[in-house]
Amino acid sequence: MINIRVEQELDYKIVEDVIENAFLNAEFTDNQEHNLVNRLRKSSEFIPELSLVAEIDNKIVGHILFTKINIESNKESFESLALAPLSVLLDYQNKGIGKALMNYGLEVAKNLGYESVVVLGHENYYPKFGFKKASEFDIKPPFEVPDEAFMALELNKNGLKNVSGIVKYSNAFFE
Repeated sequence: MINIRVEQELDYKIVEDVIENAFLNAEFTDNQEHNLVNRLRKSSEFIPELSLVAEIDNKIVGHILFTKINIESNKESFESLALAPLSVLLDYQNKGIGKALMNYGLEVAKNLGYESVVVLGHENYYPKFGFKKASEFDIKPPFEVPDEAFMALELNKNGLKNVSGIVKYSNAFFE
């Protein structure tokens, strides 16, 4: 059985090892996702309730992190969330752990009052959860990425209505 809970400080090293393992064979990676998470934890965009771990038999086998971002247009700024990264140990992938983390995390985000989530990820995976190309909402990434890999999700009906602009990520993404 999968148990999902909020990450604790004593989990940090284990979670970083899980993240590093999860991205070993990833197609598009700089293999620095664990360092990104470490930096994000120290940023003002970090939301402790949205750093979640999945355990099986008291062993941490997965992690998901959502952090605050803004979607900025010429005249307005809208708060949103970035999902990055979603990690599951290689030996535990394709067993529903990522799905469980995603569904639980999206529910927590919605309960915390967030309206939307943005992700840069695999175009065949995230649409299963309702993500659509961010360009359909007139939301753009701050860097060059394939259109189909940059996606957004409304957590509430019309959560991105009248929202458009360029995503402004935490500086931790660029360190």
